[in-house]
Amino acid sequence: MARAGTRVRVPVVAACRVLGRSTQGYYQWATDPVCQRDWDDAHLINAALGIHADDPGYGYRFIADELADVGITASENRVWRLCSAQAILATHHRRRGTGRKPGPPVHDDLLAVADTHGRPSHDFTATRPDEKWLTDISEHPTGEGKLYLCAVKDCYSNKIVGYSIDSRMKSSLAASAIRNAISLRSPVGTILHSDRGSQFRSKKVIRLVKNNGLLGSMGRVGACGDNAAMESFFSLLQKNVLDTKRWDTREELRLAIVVWIETNYNRRRRQRGLDKHSPVEFEKMYTTADAA
Repeated sequence: MARAGTRVRVPVVAACRVLGRSTQGYYQWATDPVCQRDWDDAHLINAALGIHADDPGYGYRFIADELADVGITASENRVWRLCSAQAILATHHRRRGTGRKPGPPVHDDLLAVADTHGRPSHDFTATRPDEKWLTDISEHPTGEGKLYLCAVKDCYSNKIVGYSIDSRMKSSLAASAIRNAISLRSPVGTILHSDRGSQFRSKKVIRLVKNNGLLGSMGRVGACGDNAAMESFFSLLQKNVLDTKRWDTREELRLAIVVWIETNYNRRRRQRGLDKHSPVEFEKMYTTADAA
């Protein structure tokens, strides 16, 4: 009997018989312990972890799109399999309703259409930048109280073209966001669609829309589907920023929102509806084609 701690040499044939493995398989493993597929999977997982760490809101589809930038080509099914095995998952949230009834509309619904069955719907598509804008307000709690964001989104590129952040949800919040978009884009005849919130029905906003040549549009039914394309932006914001941690101060959250909109959403986040381009890239393509 060998003394405890003494190394025991066991013949390969005997060890393989006990472990239920073939000697051929053992020698093949000894020659090449890691196959090329496993090696490639390891590199892909490492790259996916880096992409997900940079933006926890990315699911496997967005990760598959980003992998091409680091020189890795992989199908969505393969990325899904590896991400699932490594628990690389996008964050999720559940949207909470406000419980408030919308007021009467002050504009016609210029985006309303009927589908093939005659049911009401909306056309959020656009053929050029600044043809249609959407706007809405979101709120989130901090240790100092709620913080409110009003954003303006371009339907053509999904780019956030203007926004305003404040500790109070007043008409000045909406007016500031719209004014910001106007100063940056100089729109002509642009449709500005919103829900029926009191901020968008205020005299201040109505006057701002009229004096700057915008065409006001407002959903005539109290349903989130009236402004669904804007809700998709707030859904991403909720997953990628608002619900990622507890925010102690309004300034901390305000800075996080600004950084995410300016550096991530507008410039980096690829969107399937934009042929896997970011909003800024998609608008550059239009500008180049229009100048040609």
